[in-house]
Amino acid sequence: MDLKEYIRSIPDYPKKGILFRDITTLIKNEKAFTETINQIVERSKNFKFNKIAAIESRGFVFASAVSYLLKKPFILLRKKNKLPAERYSVDFELEYGTATIEMHKDSIYKEDSVLIIDDLIATGGTADAAAKIIEMSKGKVAGFIFVINLFDLGGCDNLIKKNYKVENLINFPGH
Repeated sequence: MDLKEYIRSIPDYPKKGILFRDITTLIKNEKAFTETINQIVERSKNFKFNKIAAIESRGFVFASAVSYLLKKPFILLRKKNKLPAERYSVDFELEYGTATIEMHKDSIYKEDSVLIIDDLIATGGTADAAAKIIEMSKGKVAGFIFVINLFDLGGCDNLIKKNYKVENLINFPGH
C-alpha cells in the first residue's frame, strides 16, 4: 500500500508558503491507518527501547496504538502548561514560530531507553527538543520514527548528525 496516496497536501497552511501534509486523510481510512501502525511496529524492531514517547498532538495518534501493540509504557510530550505534576520544559524554534514542550519528571529514569514517534519531521526543531527533554531526565533516546519526512527541510539529517537513529515511512518535499 502506498501510504503517500492517503496524505492530503494543503497549500499556505498554517501560513503562506507552507505546504501542510495532512494526516487526517490517512487516519480516517482504516486500512491505511492499520498499515501505518503495522509499518511503525515493524520498524521499531530496529531499535532497543523500553518506553515510547510521542509529541503532542498528532504523534499521540500513532504512538498510543504502537505502545498498546508492543505493550510498552507511553510517555506524553505535551505543549506548555498541559501537565499537572512537576515537569521538565524545553523551548524550541519551529518553522513558523516558537514553542515549548514538557514532560512529567517521573516519566523517564536513568535506565530507560525511549523511542520517540511523531507524525512528521520538517526542520527537526520539535524532534530535537523531544530528545533534549528525554536526556534531561537522564533517559536515553533509542531513536525516532516519523510517518512523514519532509526531506528537503533537513530535520532527519540534523538528527542523524547528532548520532540519533531515524526511520520514516513516507518522504515528501517540504514545499
